[in-house]
Amino acid sequence: MLKKKFPILEFDPNQKALLNPSELVKPINIPNSCVITFFQDIIDKLVKDGKARVIDIERSEIGEHPIYEVINNGEKFAMFHCGLGAPLSAALFEYVIALGCENFIVCGSSGLLDKNLKDFLFIPVSAVRDEGTSYHYLPPSREVEASAKAIEAIEKIMKKHNVKYKLSKTWTTDAFYRETPDKISLRKEEGCSTVEMEAAAFFAVAKFRGVNIGQILYGSDDVSGEEWSNFFNKTLSVRERVFWLAVEACLSM
Repeated sequence: MLKKKFPILEFDPNQKALLNPSELVKPINIPNSCVITFFQDIIDKLVKDGKARVIDIERSEIGEHPIYEVINNGEKFAMFHCGLGAPLSAALFEYVIALGCENFIVCGSSGLLDKNLKDFLFIPVSAVRDEGTSYHYLPPSREVEASAKAIEAIEKIMKKHNVKYKLSKTWTTDAFYRETPDKISLRKEEGCSTVEMEAAAFFAVAKFRGVNIGQILYGSDDVSGEEWSNFFNKTLSVRERVFWLAVEACLSM
């Protein structure tokens, strides 16, 4: 392939890599719907209550990454904690796709680029690709979109429960210590309401592998002003609300 000025621009569309999840991971009897969450406290509570059981385990140098089956009110869905940051999240996402899941909803927190939106939940329709992982799955572009099917499912659930929500762009970055005032201003100008570390990678992997994915975010801190404010409600009840909205949306896809 041709060498580019910057390595991040050297996208190779070849579907076959040296390591391929479909060749390394054997499919299992797993629900088609899967909730990807950052909320370890929710996972721990479901396990303690006997609603979640481990059905598979991926392993890395940092330890074990359990994949769960959850049964709630007679309905089954898969669930896993995706870690933090685009590379690990994308790798675990790849693993669970290879296990057999096809419909995914992610639930997590984000920084807000407008503190006046702190009472809203967010459905990212696209993510600004200010990270590295997505460039290994799709040709270079400024943004990558979430799955239309997933966005529609989340919107229906939000309306059903009269939840205040906003369809918006999100800013995915690898470096939260490099969210400078000028970059924040630029992202706001192009329509971003939130900032996080994984959405662009999730959306890119989903497009590359042909699965559906959407995301629900709540604001956990404010990065819109001259000083960072980490004052938003992050209680278990908030995360539980977001999690079960994600579950309902995922099961409806």
